[in-house]
Amino acid sequence: MAVVRDEIAAMSRNLNDAAAQGLRHIKSRWPLEDMLAADLVAAAARRIDALLGVRVTASDVDPQCWLKVDSYSLIQALLHLASRLVGEYGVRQLQLRLLESQGRAQLDLVWAALAISTETVTTWETETISGADNTSPLSVRDVVERHGGAFWFERDRVRQEAFFRMLLPLAGDNAPLERAAQLGTGSQAGDQTGGHADSRPEFYDFDLFAHATEATTAQGDTALRDLIYTVFDTETTGLQPGAGDEIIQIGATRIVAGKLRRQECFEQLVNPGRSVPAAGVAIHGIEAAQLQGQPTIATVLPAFHAFALDTVLVAHNAAFDMRFLQLKEASTGLRFGQPVLDTLLLSELIHPQQDSHGLDAIAERLGVPILGRHTALGDAIVTAEVFVKMLPLLQALGITTLAQALAASRDTYRARVKY
Repeated sequence: MAVVRDEIAAMSRNLNDAAAQGLRHIKSRWPLEDMLAADLVAAAARRIDALLGVRVTASDVDPQCWLKVDSYSLIQALLHLASRLVGEYGVRQLQLRLLESQGRAQLDLVWAALAISTETVTTWETETISGADNTSPLSVRDVVERHGGAFWFERDRVRQEAFFRMLLPLAGDNAPLERAAQLGTGSQAGDQTGGHADSRPEFYDFDLFAHATEATTAQGDTALRDLIYTVFDTETTGLQPGAGDEIIQIGATRIVAGKLRRQECFEQLVNPGRSVPAAGVAIHGIEAAQLQGQPTIATVLPAFHAFALDTVLVAHNAAFDMRFLQLKEASTGLRFGQPVLDTLLLSELIHPQQDSHGLDAIAERLGVPILGRHTALGDAIVTAEVFVKMLPLLQALGITTLAQALAASRDTYRARVKY
């Protein structure tokens, strides 16, 4: 019995040490990315409403405010707190608001005032996060501490409301422009000979793994090196495909048998039928005058569709570009139903400890020269060269077929974000 007790104690210590090490590992992998505050609040509101069935409103959100956050963990934390309010206190209406104060953002989850003890709040803050569709080894306190912020509960007796408040870091003063957050993957700030900014903010409004099941099944067992790829990129008028932004340039190149074929390329400017914001012109350099007389997307998309036919699509932050293509399905009658690989997700597989998976950062890690940037074709070529460098690294991880690459990508940290 003494031996059994000693062994149990030793196993308990080992398990506790392993759990602590695992938690530290998870925290070290959290990337903090620039994100528009309004997008974070809208995503959180949609998530809470969809999973808990409560009405969530957003107010007092500065449309020009940018945050440096991990949106996935923050939305998990908000969903956890909201689920506790709904499940234990029957709250049916919530409000999200976000204000700037003294160099920090104040993100509030608000409800009509009711009595909640400090002990209850402390429990919710320190227990592991759980929600309607997810669990996590992290707590709300872990999430807030990772952002270098603070969390507390407060009552406003005048307004007769109560709220949880999180203090979050703001992005740089000119983060949208300096980080090329206005336009497509290749829309990087800086000149073509100088410094490169990070990639545009990550985009999750498209499910890369649900739209191409038939094509994926047919090619799933094919070795990655034996596939034909169309690597592409788009330049756009802005970041909101569902709010009227349009494609102004498509560029693509080909990879066959693991080799980049620069001579097989597609490049075309597109008349968007709308104005091009000055902030975008400062990044990609495409003026409205250059688009006059160019064909519309109704003409360009069929040509690109034919170029990419029967190939696997590859892009960096592919959900952004694919969402623009998806929105044109009804008007053009075309569907891009082939499998899609995303170099952003593949980079997380290959280098999970790296904080940045922007295209420039990946290219630097893999020794790919940054040339011809700031055009759709130039960025497609850089992405293609990065992808070719990734193929042997994926093979070393045991990822040799298309089905394995898609399955591994689906399980990455960023692919879990859906809103």
